[in-house]
Amino acid sequence: MVLGARVLGEFGDDQTRFATAKSHKNHPGSAPITRASGRSLVVLARHARNRRLADALEQWAFCSLTQSPGARRYYDQLRARTKTHRQALRQLANRWVGILHTLLERGIVYDEHLAWSHCQPKAT
Repeated sequence: MVLGARVLGEFGDDQTRFATAKSHKNHPGSAPITRASGRSLVVLARHARNRRLADALEQWAFCSLTQSPGARRYYDQLRARTKTHRQALRQLANRWVGILHTLLERGIVYDEHLAWSHCQPKAT
């Protein structure tokens, strides 16, 4: 409960502050920066960010591994793609921010199956 209140408190109560999910993700610095020049492509973590919010989101992502089967599946998929623990947590936190933005924008309640339907195993 305290962690959820901290996340919502850091984002603020102005619903017009973040117009898109991307702007919501940029505030805590969970969205990566991609720099491309010629043949090189580098993906970096943001340094200009709200650190209190970033810490709360990382804690949220870590705690969700035991409570959300969808989050656990997504994290395991990231780890299988050779992401480090920290990179996978940051990407999971980024996904949670996108889910939160959609819930607040549409005024709907969280649904585990709908939120993680993109990483469900395919039926054959």
